[in-house]
Amino acid sequence: MKILLAIDSSATSEAVVREAASRPWPSGAVFCVMTVVDMSSWEGMPVLIEDAKREAEKLVKRAADTLAISTAGRLSQSGHEVFSEVQLGMPKTAIQDFAAKWKADLIMMGSLGLSALERFLLGSVAQAVLRTATCSVEIVRRPPVATSHPGKGMRILLGTDGSESSCKAAHSVVNRPWPPGSQVKVISVPELPAPEAAAAASLPYSIYSERALEEVSEASRERAENAVAEAMSILGSGQLAICDTPQEVPVGDPRTILLDEATSWEAGLIVVGSHGRRGFDHLLLGSVSESVAMHAHCSVEVIRG
Repeated sequence: MKILLAIDSSATSEAVVREAASRPWPSGAVFCVMTVVDMSSWEGMPVLIEDAKREAEKLVKRAADTLAISTAGRLSQSGHEVFSEVQLGMPKTAIQDFAAKWKADLIMMGSLGLSALERFLLGSVAQAVLRTATCSVEIVRRPPVATSHPGKGMRILLGTDGSESSCKAAHSVVNRPWPPGSQVKVISVPELPAPEAAAAASLPYSIYSERALEEVSEASRERAENAVAEAMSILGSGQLAICDTPQEVPVGDPRTILLDEATSWEAGLIVVGSHGRRGFDHLLLGSVSESVAMHAHCSVEVIRG
């Protein structure tokens, strides 16, 4: 497994390194700690570019050393490798370009980085990487308050809609090692028809009979129940403890319900699949996975490929 840690000099990036160091990883995993010297900040100033590059090299080397030292026992036993990389360019594109070239399996990065040196993760860099990366992306966050279950592994909330991408997310969870005592909870949220949906299709809501709405609602609930059952079947082949899902299927906006469930259950990580929408379709239709990743209180991993 190849894990790319995209960092800057901010506190959010320090959390990325700490999180990577705290988890077990598959045998033979390779870590690259990278940063990007934002050329838009130093255009036409070659001397300053060289200074910025030297500072960036110090930054990633310190982070790589911290990662290696923090996990020294597991690194030596599992054959992990850690190295660093500095790129020149625009962070929004340089991160995913390097990840694609290196064939990374996972990018880990902070949700917001206000770097005094390069402003590496300023603004929508994390969102841009979420939208364009060809591999899985984790937005790392530390929960705002300490959870009530310290030292008991991770709480992983798996959101599924029964799609191929959701199945990939379930397989990703079951095929990776997690801290002892970790547990996973599966949730699927049926989206029910609403007047807004009819309006978007330029159709009068009145054409939907009450019986038709009930049939659509029931079919949506059934799909959600089947999605949970399929994910539970996949997870059942692993070693993670599986929490019982609510008997009553939650109904509404998947983004809101996933975020609320993660907060109430004190999840440390939300895992969701990505449908891989790109370009104009993505801008028009939005993305549940992107919305959850950008607004959750905890870390969120969006699984691709």
